[in-house]
Amino acid sequence: MPVFYTPIPQYLRVGLAHASNAIFINNRTRDSGYLQGHGVENEVSSKISSHLPLQMLLYFNMFFFPFWWLSEIAMLDLKFTLLPGYYQCLIVVGMVIISVLEVLRVYLGYVGNLKEKVPELAAFWLISLVFQLPILLFFLTDEGLLILPLERAVHCLYLGFLLCEVLSSFVALRVMSRKLALQFHLRQFGRTVDTFSVFSFSCGNRSVLPVLPVRDVQPK
Repeated sequence: MPVFYTPIPQYLRVGLAHASNAIFINNRTRDSGYLQGHGVENEVSSKISSHLPLQMLLYFNMFFFPFWWLSEIAMLDLKFTLLPGYYQCLIVVGMVIISVLEVLRVYLGYVGNLKEKVPELAAFWLISLVFQLPILLFFLTDEGLLILPLERAVHCLYLGFLLCEVLSSFVALRVMSRKLALQFHLRQFGRTVDTFSVFSFSCGNRSVLPVLPVRDVQPK
């Protein structure tokens, strides 16, 4: 025969859990339904995924870029008339692109890293890798631009910032993507558990535990 026991009805248990969550919102225990369903998710969400080395690089880069820009303008004023026409056009276009994109790039890096937003941080990584890095390498390696010593020094420092930021943002993107994927799977698992609890079988106000029948063993 099946074995019957009389637990608290499901609707009453859910009502008590919601009432306790509303009253004792900052004092949830492990037997609370909220903590059982969302404790792991809250623990994962509370972990900070912001990358400290990337934030430090962005901070120092924000102060270094005006110095790089002023140095480049001063050197460009000295050698502009000595450059061929196509080099004059290339260096002016490159300076405009770097100057405009640098403001957007630093902003996206700050927002993406501090607020843990993957799209903004991915845009920061792409701008650094696709636009800033090739243009800076062109300024640093093409001898037709008549590279001056101060120019080479500031370009090397800026290149070091860019390379470190690309690597740091890649690491931060991996960490944030794994965290978002884990949160998604935990939410899906929580919905599955809630659906299973709704459709759990019951007999009136009693839950039924099936027991395997015991067969009489006849002696031979």
